[in-house]
Amino acid sequence: MSDVNGPVHRVAVDVGGTEISFETGKLAKQASGSVVVAAGDTMVLSTATAGNLRDVDFLPLTVDVEERMYAAGKIPGSFFKREGRAGEKGTLTARMIDRPIRPLFPKGWRRETQLVAIPLSIDHVNPYDILAMNGASAALMVSDIPFPMPIGAVRVGQNDEVGFVVNPHEEDISEGSLDLVVAGTEEAILMVEAGANEVSEAEILDALDIAHSEIKKLCAAQRELAEKAGKPKVEVEVPQVDESLLAQVREQFGTKLTAATQIEDKLDRQDATKAVEAETLETLSGPADAEEYSAKRGAAQMAFDKLEKETIRQRIAVEKKRPDGRAADEIRQISVDVGLLPRTHGSALFTRGQTQAISVAALGTTREEMRLDTLGLETTKSYFHHYNFPPFSVGEAGFMRGPKRRDIGHGALAERALVPVIPTVEDFPYTIRVVSDILESNGSSSMASVCGSSLSLMDAGVPISRPVAGIAMGLIKEGDDYIVLSDIAGVEDHLGDMDLRSPAPSRASPRCRWTSRSPA
Repeated sequence: MSDVNGPVHRVAVDVGGTEISFETGKLAKQASGSVVVAAGDTMVLSTATAGNLRDVDFLPLTVDVEERMYAAGKIPGSFFKREGRAGEKGTLTARMIDRPIRPLFPKGWRRETQLVAIPLSIDHVNPYDILAMNGASAALMVSDIPFPMPIGAVRVGQNDEVGFVVNPHEEDISEGSLDLVVAGTEEAILMVEAGANEVSEAEILDALDIAHSEIKKLCAAQRELAEKAGKPKVEVEVPQVDESLLAQVREQFGTKLTAATQIEDKLDRQDATKAVEAETLETLSGPADAEEYSAKRGAAQMAFDKLEKETIRQRIAVEKKRPDGRAADEIRQISVDVGLLPRTHGSALFTRGQTQAISVAALGTTREEMRLDTLGLETTKSYFHHYNFPPFSVGEAGFMRGPKRRDIGHGALAERALVPVIPTVEDFPYTIRVVSDILESNGSSSMASVCGSSLSLMDAGVPISRPVAGIAMGLIKEGDDYIVLSDIAGVEDHLGDMDLRSPAPSRASPRCRWTSRSPA
């Protein structure tokens, strides 16, 4: 098939009994890569664009999901009758696109990269989020951006009558006992995000196997599209650490760095590590007015960063020694205080190590339920959870201009964890809002908000069916050595290979968000 401005290429694949198609060459042709993904009458335009080179030491990737109300035949309900900032669904979808894709970009890619997904048509049968996740990968595959391999994404639901269902219809998602979103490559799973109503571990593993078999089909379809319409990839120069300089840093500052990174207190450890870093850079960069100062400082920074990462990962994975001295399965000390705010309906202060959350529950009438002006079927919510992460919680100063994407994502995660134990409106005719403010953070703040919120709901007299608690788990692997960590601290999250947040009621249920930073 061809368009007046060039060929149009299309591939399709059957996933869970529904055809998912990928088409490129017709829309948004000036983007680096552009694909329209469709299932039924749901269509999503996904684009990938690379901009200017930036002098930064991180991947400058942004992901945006722009919901258009016309896609569902609606006019926005705001005064201006125009879409504003991204809603919660769009933000959560953008985060689900970002998590499996970000780790696969080659090291050294420093051009501004933006992925945009715009739902063009919504049929209220096939949810757009899964299509947007696959579309982002497909757009990267046909672009000149050096994305190495496709990722596929599917949703797995569970129905008591028919068992597991791949990509269930939108109206069936909330009625089932499992809502599992899985993303991965042909070889491995990269991300799992799930909501479950006390589903067994064995069932989760079966669902993951089913999901991965379908993911392989989606990856094959994207490869086929790339073979037909893909552009030559831009070459990337992977930054290399100067091995002789690394050896010098190890010899001169290795002992100091080892001692600094073993300090148990988070802030003291950070201060000691920064002092060693400053001494290293000052020693190895030479005079600040020298012509080669910038290059030398950059090389020294890379060497120091690599040594710090190696030192901490080696100690944890091989020597089995965590930075704060805990055993692999040891939880930090927990303290709880409830009813501490006299004029609120329910309040709780939950502290786990150096992570602290204050959660407050407020009850209102059913007239105060949240009205949703979205592309989805759901129109109101009588229970909702909000999460805030002020900069002082990590000893920093920063702007506070409303919730960030991370705040929205963590709030939704905690909300999802508590939904199964919240009473129905018929049994408890109130609107429930819970707010968790993080007062201190050293890892697992989202799970602290789950614990604190469960306590504040009970303090408010909400008859939840059972308490819910959660911790963050992690994995660090060095060669053949690995360790699974319970209740990870911030440095273990930052330098680790996997982050698994797992809240569950008092009778265990796998309700989790899993992000693997490399194929595992």
